[in-house]
Amino acid sequence: MSGRGVERVLDMIEWFAASPEGASLSEIAAALAMPKSSALLMLQSLTERGYIHRLGSGEYQLLRLPGEISQDGRNYGALIALVSSYLSQAVEQTGESGFIAVLEGQSIRYLNKVLPKREILYDRDIVPTRPAHKVASGVVLLAAGSDTDIEAYAASVSLSEAEHSKLLDAVSSARISGFYLNAMGVVEGAAGAAAPIIGANGKAIAAFNISGPQGRFISNSDRISDVVRETAVAISEELARRGRRLSKGR
Repeated sequence: MSGRGVERVLDMIEWFAASPEGASLSEIAAALAMPKSSALLMLQSLTERGYIHRLGSGEYQLLRLPGEISQDGRNYGALIALVSSYLSQAVEQTGESGFIAVLEGQSIRYLNKVLPKREILYDRDIVPTRPAHKVASGVVLLAAGSDTDIEAYAASVSLSEAEHSKLLDAVSSARISGFYLNAMGVVEGAAGAAAPIIGANGKAIAAFNISGPQGRFISNSDRISDVVRETAVAISEELARRGRRLSKGR
């Protein structure tokens, strides 16, 4: 393969890393300014190597970055790789546990976690999903949607009048402050704060969360909330920069 061929393969992988949603062959070829035939050959090679996945709709999604092993078969590999250093840094700054979460239907799914190096810490099994309205990550991702989306969610999970009112208050708080602090987590004795990660398309694609033992967390909630909000903004800005860089010179 020529040097230009290698560059184009890397361009495609980087483009997918900044574009977590699925894309058609026509969209990919247009974004990378290459013939459909060339784009298709690259997509076929990347699919065979397990970097790209073709959906039933015919669209393509990124499974993982080179050197990264994806166990879940979803298109979150690039996101996990991107936020890894930010997650570790935030955990070091706060001394509490860090998580990355996404909204899947009515549930929050945790993609990754980093635990602090201290004797007493908060940990959670990230395999089970959680109802979105019960966790800080879910609140900020619901808040990023429309009022219609929130009402549809409330109806789909059959919220009581009290639960509905509580969710609306939480969403309002998250929209005003840019993050949400949940002083009483699903796990007894835990608390957490989360902020949305905004993708290059301007939509919330994930949530950045720091959680810890309730008493210790609340006593440091201002500092932790600042770290959560600032880290989510930094990740969002990097995604935006990648999007702008990849759109230039095409």
